[in-house]
Amino acid sequence: MLFQALDNKQECYRIFCKSGLHEDYATENLTHTWAPTSHFCDKNIEYAQIWCHGKTLEQACPENLKNRLAAVNSRAKVLLKTFYNARINLDDVCFYDLVPEKFLFDFYELKNDITKHVFENAKKPKNCDFLLELLLFLKEIETQDLNIDTRSLDLDEPSSQKILNCKKKIIYNPWRTVTGRLTTEKNSFPILTLNKSLRSCIKPKNDLFLELDFNSAELRVLLGLLGQAQPENDLHSWIAKTVFEDKLDRDASKKKTFAWLYNPNSKNKKLNNFLNRDKIIEKYFLDNKVFTPYNRVIPTDEEKAVNYIIQSTSSDMLLTSAMAVSKILKGKKSFVSFCIHDSIVIDMSSEDRELVHVLKKEFSKTMFGDLRTNLSLGKDFGNMREIN
Repeated sequence: MLFQALDNKQECYRIFCKSGLHEDYATENLTHTWAPTSHFCDKNIEYAQIWCHGKTLEQACPENLKNRLAAVNSRAKVLLKTFYNARINLDDVCFYDLVPEKFLFDFYELKNDITKHVFENAKKPKNCDFLLELLLFLKEIETQDLNIDTRSLDLDEPSSQKILNCKKKIIYNPWRTVTGRLTTEKNSFPILTLNKSLRSCIKPKNDLFLELDFNSAELRVLLGLLGQAQPENDLHSWIAKTVFEDKLDRDASKKKTFAWLYNPNSKNKKLNNFLNRDKIIEKYFLDNKVFTPYNRVIPTDEEKAVNYIIQSTSSDMLLTSAMAVSKILKGKKSFVSFCIHDSIVIDMSSEDRELVHVLKKEFSKTMFGDLRTNLSLGKDFGNMREIN
């Protein structure tokens, strides 16, 4: 049965379906809806938002329903303005108790119609289960307020003012990039673009931050895609020695390797002998599409193919490990605070310290084998120290 969850907050929850609004409804009768919510998710239910790859309701709306959607959205804006003018704090009351029932019926009937349109016209993604698990994981992060110490900020700096004025929540968007790499919403705390000089304002709620990150993640993904063994030592040092025969130091080797890897017009026989870029194209690029090991299909041209294959696979590898770590921490005081680039940061309680090596081991497990993982600790995110 097609339905929508009216999920404003945990104590304000209802189900809308063809028989009307229900505060308690048998979940076995529910099969298809628009999207999972914080308090309503079932892996046996299909979600239209996943089928249409994260499109908004407006983007997924067919032409014959756009006038209805515009009218409903216009009415919603009027209602929200009324609540604002009346100084009603929607965190203190149930939004659905304030809205006329006719409006709820009009909106959710329309949402059902758009949802039905998606299921009738879209194709279920092969990575549907992964995307559902990812959405729930990102929702967990979104519900956690960051501990921001404003005393470390220079209040005259525009970047500091931006931190003061934004939400203290991290709201990720997993749909905006073609590779699946995370971005953040406009009103989110800007964790992915935050200047390193400002990181010290982020403090743990528990005792310290623990950061886990893959050593040279993208190059290790390249080795994995090629089916080659993973060096146990630092990968950039290994390339400097093995490929460039110690004629370049680590930093120069790293710079040269990436300049070659993502530029299809760049030629380097030594690098291509060890990291055969051409085989990646042969194996994962077909009919102007990239097919990743994590079941993503990305339309592109050959010039961007290697970039997309590696970056998408690297991102999904990190997120898979992050979700595995989060499962270990269920019911614990410690929790995954955020993901940033090729690492995850855990808000760690001293009472869970015996789990550190377990978490590192679990994070290191990938489809390409156990990858070398760096571990860092710090009393704030700006002062993390790597631990051997």
